[in-house]
Amino acid sequence: MTVRVGYQGNHGTFSEIAVMKYFAGRDIELCGYRSFPEILADCEKGVLDYGMLPVENTTTGVIARTYDLFQSHDVHAVGETVVPIREDLIAVPGTKIEEIREVYSHPEALSQCSGFFEAHPGIQAIAWQDTSAAVHHVAECGDHSKAALGSCRAAEYYQLVSLQKDVQDSHTNMTRFLLMSAIHEEPEDGTKISIILTVNHEPGALYHALGILSYADINVTKLESRPIPSEPFHYRFYLDFQGNRNDPFVKTALLKLKEHSLDLKILGCYRAADSQY
Repeated sequence: MTVRVGYQGNHGTFSEIAVMKYFAGRDIELCGYRSFPEILADCEKGVLDYGMLPVENTTTGVIARTYDLFQSHDVHAVGETVVPIREDLIAVPGTKIEEIREVYSHPEALSQCSGFFEAHPGIQAIAWQDTSAAVHHVAECGDHSKAALGSCRAAEYYQLVSLQKDVQDSHTNMTRFLLMSAIHEEPEDGTKISIILTVNHEPGALYHALGILSYADINVTKLESRPIPSEPFHYRFYLDFQGNRNDPFVKTALLKLKEHSLDLKILGCYRAADSQY
C-alpha cells in the first residue's frame, strides 16, 4: 500500500532525504509543500498519511516554529529519523568560487555555514524558501555570480555542480526529524516519548515535575521552553525522555505529571533513531 508523506520543499531538500531514509524499501508518494502548517493541516484532513518535520539541529539547536505548531494541531509523533546535513556550495557548471557574489539558501542552512561567509566576506548570504528552491533559483538564473547551499542530491537533480563539499561549520552536523500523523500509532517496542507540559507559574513547579521523572529513574534527553502567546512571559515545556508507555514506572510517572501540571499532552511514543553520523 502506497503511503503519502508530506515534507517541506521540492526535490533534494534534506526533508525529502529524511522521508526516503525513514521509508527505505517501502512504497511511498513524496509530496512537497511550501510550509509546515500546510503539511500538518493536510495530515489532519487525511490528505497525507504522514508529515516529516525537522525539530532540532546539532549546530543551531531547536527549530522553534515546528514545536509551536505541535500545540495547535491534532497530530501525533509516530517516528523519528536523524539525517547528516552536508551543505555543498552549488553553482552553474564552469563557475569559479572567486566569481560568486551571492549565495542563496534556507536561513537554517545559512546559519549552519557561518564560517564559510566569514572566510568569504565578499559573498552575500541571501535567505530563500528552502535549500532545494535555492538551488533551483541558481539553475534558472544561470549566473556565475550566484550559488546556493544545498544537498548533492539537489545539485544532481538540477544539473549543477558542487564547487565545494561540506561547507557547514560542523562535520557532525545533523538534523532530527519527527514523523507526524493524525492517526495515533504506537509500536510495542517504542523507546522514546515526547510530551508537552504546562506547569503552574510558581517557584519549584518545573523542578517538582522533573523530580517525578527522576524518581522513576527516567532519563530526560531533551527539555525546551516555548512562550505561551496568550500569557506573556509564561512558558510551556517540551520534553523527550527514554521509555515505553507500557512500562509500569512510565505509566505511573505520566499519571503523576498529569496531576501536578496545568496541561499535559503526550505527543507520542516511538522508536528512537540511530543518531550516529
